[in-house]
Amino acid sequence: MANAAPRPASRPANPNFSSGPCAKRPGFRLDALAGAALGRSHRAAGPKAKLAEIITRSRDLLGLPAGWRLGIVPASDTGAVEMALWSLLGPRPVDVLAFESFSREWAEDVKSQLALPECRILAAPYGALPDLAALDFSRDVVLTWNGTTSGVRIPDGDFIPADREGLVICDATSAAFAMALPWDKLDVVTWSWQKVLGGEAAHGMLALSPRAVARLEQTPPPRPLPKIFRLTRKGKLIEGIFSGETINTPSMLAAEDALDGLRWAESVGGLPALVARSEANLAAVAEWVARRPGIDFLAAHPATRSSTAICLSITAPWFAALPAAEQAQAAKRLASLLDREGVAHDIAAYRDAPPGLRIWGGGTVETADIRALLPWIEWALAEIEAGLASAEKVA
Repeated sequence: MANAAPRPASRPANPNFSSGPCAKRPGFRLDALAGAALGRSHRAAGPKAKLAEIITRSRDLLGLPAGWRLGIVPASDTGAVEMALWSLLGPRPVDVLAFESFSREWAEDVKSQLALPECRILAAPYGALPDLAALDFSRDVVLTWNGTTSGVRIPDGDFIPADREGLVICDATSAAFAMALPWDKLDVVTWSWQKVLGGEAAHGMLALSPRAVARLEQTPPPRPLPKIFRLTRKGKLIEGIFSGETINTPSMLAAEDALDGLRWAESVGGLPALVARSEANLAAVAEWVARRPGIDFLAAHPATRSSTAICLSITAPWFAALPAAEQAQAAKRLASLLDREGVAHDIAAYRDAPPGLRIWGGGTVETADIRALLPWIEWALAEIEAGLASAEKVA
């Protein structure tokens, strides 16, 4: 019979490892938002300047190429992706990569909601990438750079030709500010405030290359669009969207929070430092997994393992011997036990993913907190194994 392990001596200083909304930046306090333009029109000069500052600071941090437009749009990353799909797709056939929950939703939208007749879905199970070599870049391509629910990322942009004919639309919500994106190989990139910089919800960011702008202006979408999706007026890009004139009313409190996260990112060394912080978190988990039997990465290949959405599988023999339904229950108990102990909140695997854990490792998470969490996972697994053994003995 398995024996329960002693509780670890140390605890994470910040137990927030949720994959969205994600941990606030280190040292965050509510008084950091004291300068928020509350009770003001977002169209007034001062509040609009704050929205424009978010765009400028984001552009500079990420190193957007000259000629790209960047705007704040409604409905988080989902809204930004849907705006791109509904506004841009139709003139060419389309390939969609589907290898986790959200990319599968984009594939379903393109195939069933937009009902594009020439749509190919290149799919892979959780933990793997589809065959990137099978993509046809004479077509438009829709892809998710980092699988937030599968812990799988695209390692680089080498598979995308510079002379592609179609557009590449990239959902980068859990990659932007944590991974180096090949901007010259992409045409539309989306993300949200609540991911890597730990901002609050409801606002998305939409970046458009000159090729994407040309498509919008030269080939109107072959479908009616609701107001919140419209990026052009009388055949021309609505430039105001990309200078702080938002389509709908933004939260100026959330905007102040976004600015706080951007300023913090600049203070720690910008994008290179953010990437390094996230990679250090992944490295800490990888070191632990390598010496800890019974736990493994959901992503089989090291080059494709996400440094932000770090997804783990339970491979212990006692767990593998359980029926599928009981595996799911045991994994939920594991996450609940860690939550109850106050050492890790919201780290259960995504509802559609295989049973396991999902630890956020973006740049706002301290590696010391990751290291402090890992022994608690060992303790919780031992507790659950001991409980199952006791139940079998009683039965």
